[in-house]
Amino acid sequence: MKWQSLGASVARQLRLPGGDIQVVPVHGGDINQAFRLECGVHKYFVKVNRADLLSMFVAEKAGLDAIRRSQTIRVPEVFLTAHEDNYAFIVMEYIELGGRADAGQLATAIAAMHCCFGEQFGFECDNTIGSSPQRNTFNSDWVDFWRRHRLGFQLELAQQNGFDTGLIDAGNRLSQNLEKFFATYHPRPSLLHGDLWSGNQGADLDGNPVIYDPACYYGDHEADLAMMELFGHPGERFFSRYSEHFPIDNGYAERRELYNLYHVLNHANLFGGGYAAQARRIMERLLAL
Repeated sequence: MKWQSLGASVARQLRLPGGDIQVVPVHGGDINQAFRLECGVHKYFVKVNRADLLSMFVAEKAGLDAIRRSQTIRVPEVFLTAHEDNYAFIVMEYIELGGRADAGQLATAIAAMHCCFGEQFGFECDNTIGSSPQRNTFNSDWVDFWRRHRLGFQLELAQQNGFDTGLIDAGNRLSQNLEKFFATYHPRPSLLHGDLWSGNQGADLDGNPVIYDPACYYGDHEADLAMMELFGHPGERFFSRYSEHFPIDNGYAERRELYNLYHVLNHANLFGGGYAAQARRIMERLLAL
């Protein structure tokens, strides 16, 4: 990719002042390519993918804007989503990160975000979880939403990808019995980040918590908490402080497995490897409850 040429195009669309444009590749993402665009005192973070994936960046902007409007936790401000020749890109504020956020501050901010409630479960647009489509059609019934658009959708992908019929059968049996996990628990539609593992959070140079790369929707707040425990763990101080602002139901431990099954299935569909076996083990544990 000719980064300098694309950087110049981005600078023109942003109407940046003339001068030397510096384009610095940024590594670490699995899905998109990225670079830092510098023009004088201006710095921007630019993510790039194929032109036909512009809708993915438009949806990311919608998620970041929703969190930004909540005024609860810092996210990058988005300035532009567009395409140029064969490439789509999203241009956002470049935030210099300084490590992990303080657990207490992060907990307070995440709880405040989760206390921003919607009228229904879902989101204003579909988006992606990793590079998989994520359906967000609004629904007043959380169990039905999860059955259709989370567990059910991933099981459909698994079947298309030729996974073992035992996994599909176990998943379908679990899907038919989701109500047992919600017999005495009725979540409200909280604003969720949707993909809140440790790699999508940090702190700015002033120590303020920052989250990014969302897969936003309105859902059970426990789904975000569960994801925070799947690839890493925010620590007991996080949960202690969080529960002061948003109490955690006693049945969370069981539903944590259910919610993380979605992400494990998604990893199986995207990457294969041992994720399918891990998903099957989670299903069997949940079916045995």
